[in-house]
Amino acid sequence: MGNQGNQDRPIKIAVVGDIHDQWEEDDGVALKHLGVDLVLFVGDFGNESVPIVRAIASLDIPKAAVFGNHDAWYTATDWGRKKCPYDRQQEDWVQQQMDLLGEADVGYGKLDFPSLNLTVVGGRPFSWGGPQWKYADFYRDRFGVANFAESSDRIVAAARESGYGTVIFIGHNGPTGLGDKAEDPCGKDWYPLGGDFGDPDFENAIAQTRASGKCIPLVTFGHMHHNLRHTKEQLRSPIHVSSQGTVYLNAASVPRIIQSENNRLRNFSLVSLQAGAVTEISLIWVGQDCTVATEEILYRGAESVVQPVYSQ
Repeated sequence: MGNQGNQDRPIKIAVVGDIHDQWEEDDGVALKHLGVDLVLFVGDFGNESVPIVRAIASLDIPKAAVFGNHDAWYTATDWGRKKCPYDRQQEDWVQQQMDLLGEADVGYGKLDFPSLNLTVVGGRPFSWGGPQWKYADFYRDRFGVANFAESSDRIVAAARESGYGTVIFIGHNGPTGLGDKAEDPCGKDWYPLGGDFGDPDFENAIAQTRASGKCIPLVTFGHMHHNLRHTKEQLRSPIHVSSQGTVYLNAASVPRIIQSENNRLRNFSLVSLQAGAVTEISLIWVGQDCTVATEEILYRGAESVVQPVYSQ
């Protein structure tokens, strides 16, 4: 499937939010049934879950992915290493995951999609989010990156190599600049409440790429779950639209698979892209028969229609 270079034809993109081990063979079947042109994975496949990443790597649909903080759960921090269930002298599950995804892993990189006339660029992989530089030894050893400025430079360099004028950014955590309320797309929803927990290097890289003349219709990410930690009265806002017209989508509707009384439902965020602009975004729940059981329109045209995202 593909656009075949026809920029007038709508492109259908599925964004898969934080998986946290919830990926099944039926997910691939559902995506095929939906007829998507491209699948974007925003990380947190599991706690260094090599089998989940292996299953996703085998998905026969054009795809791009970044890794989340859970994907380096036993490697990036001292406390994680103490809990590590394997011999880190003998195995490296982080590297195994990266090797499995191969070119589809766009963290600090890019992947051109000629049939869709666009490039997907990845933000900082394995991001935990927030204003402090974390995992210093991990990023130094794995990527040769020592701070936010060097991280931003890596993302910008990847975007500069993009083969197309239209660039979609994906990250695990979103960029700073999307609001500082607890319910904002990257807002801090634990006490003390509030504060922008986005990635500053990501915001800076997006701004530099836009200034270079690239069209950026979509930036998508996860990490900060739609269900808020401090209240059940509302959900996180999944959409932010910038003054430049870029649509920012938080796709982390977790859990992404739920079992109802008589159905097993899995969610995807669907993005329609046409002529370099996002025309619609919806959060859908697909049932066992591959039909859409519920659909919530999150964004349409130039105005957001954000409401409670689902009520299963």
